[in-house]
Amino acid sequence: MFDSSALLRQRFAALRSSAEVFSLRHVKQSHQALSVRRNVAEPPFFSQDEGAMLTARVAGVEAYAATADLSQAGLQRALEQAEALARQIARHSLLDLRGQAVPTGQHDVVSPHFDEAIPSLANCLALLAAESASVPADERLVDWQASLGVSVVEQTYLNSAGAELRHAQRFLFPGLSVTASDGQDSQSRSLGRENFGQQGGFEVVERCGLVGAAQRVADQALQLLLAPNTPEGQRDLLLMPDQMMLQIHESIGHPLEMDRILGDERNYAGTSFIKASDFGHLQYGSALLNVTFDPTISEELASYGFDDDGTPATKQFLIRDGVLLRPLGGALSQYRSGLEGVANSRACSWNRAPIDRMANLNIEPGDRSLEQLVQGIEHGILMRTNRSWSIDDARNKFQFGCEWGQLIENGELKGIVKNPNYRGISAQFWRNLAAVGDRSTFQVLGTPNCGKGEPNQVVRVGHAAPACVFRQIDVFGGQA
Repeated sequence: MFDSSALLRQRFAALRSSAEVFSLRHVKQSHQALSVRRNVAEPPFFSQDEGAMLTARVAGVEAYAATADLSQAGLQRALEQAEALARQIARHSLLDLRGQAVPTGQHDVVSPHFDEAIPSLANCLALLAAESASVPADERLVDWQASLGVSVVEQTYLNSAGAELRHAQRFLFPGLSVTASDGQDSQSRSLGRENFGQQGGFEVVERCGLVGAAQRVADQALQLLLAPNTPEGQRDLLLMPDQMMLQIHESIGHPLEMDRILGDERNYAGTSFIKASDFGHLQYGSALLNVTFDPTISEELASYGFDDDGTPATKQFLIRDGVLLRPLGGALSQYRSGLEGVANSRACSWNRAPIDRMANLNIEPGDRSLEQLVQGIEHGILMRTNRSWSIDDARNKFQFGCEWGQLIENGELKGIVKNPNYRGISAQFWRNLAAVGDRSTFQVLGTPNCGKGEPNQVVRVGHAAPACVFRQIDVFGGQA
């Protein structure tokens, strides 16, 4: 861990620069993906990547240059390229960053159980093979897969003001899915799709419930095959955490990204229905809605001590009692907009510059058990595990589909229904939030594949949420 830090520190100290401030962000990452499909081990995937981003601020203008050449000469060349670029664009700059604060802290952040070894490749494949083999022998079960991804990232940030900030993180992504087909219809059931990603050691696999889950997941796929379609009309909607995750991500997370609101992402990832003037007074949801940027839950995917610009990360309310308070805006967006944001300037790799990204975006628990949530619904439907999403480029109108549906009548769970879908308009949907589950319904989840930016950046995002009830939502099934 941090094996290269001493050499990096030495080479950084030897860099020559006339910049007002300059920095180095070194990233070393590896990824391993294992999969067993229909009892056959697929070829393992391995990758490793390492490099550094040099940043220079000249006359209030910042520019970047990245390099995989970590020699003294390679780092010096990249720094000189960043300085030259800053001078070239200075006459076109709309911002003078000389007043922007520069990090000075020294801090290390390490994932839980980072020093504990992951089982060998052979042992991991054996675990996946055993789970695959436990899928029942039924001709209607046509496809199934057990998988495990492991990523390790070490990052060091140094700057000319004396900052030294280091991360050592490990991320695990267990997965299991089963598809059933009768020749006319097919239905899939999964262990949360890719949404059980967490930081830590092999305890993540135990926590997600992968071991011993195949028979249950296969049985649920068969139940869906025999189930009727989801009825169409207005119903109360009980969303479980693995669907709340997608709802938070698309209809709160992306709309609150400050660079979208400022128009930076319009050409690619879209804009937002939120305006800068909305912060501080817009009633985004009902009074039960409390949304936090929270980098303090150690196992959540985007927990960190500081972002990729070196800004210290602390828990902040973005929405409190339904009122919109802060954007997801890092140091640069805060400087541009004059609004208080959070430490969410993030880059996917050493060769990408940090931009405003979601990190850990959570809904705070309420005071209702799952039983109480169900009992409070007269005519509704429970939905879990996202399988499809569609939302406009302002992140306003949406339509989402789930794997699993179950009717609720007079406060009791009833029959299973397939193809459960629902639609709405973001702020209006959150204003219909009528009940929030307590800590017993709260689950820490996350996705490895949130994409944004030009050139594209794919980052890990954490979402933790309780089960939640929404009144009178438009639901529908797979009707022709």
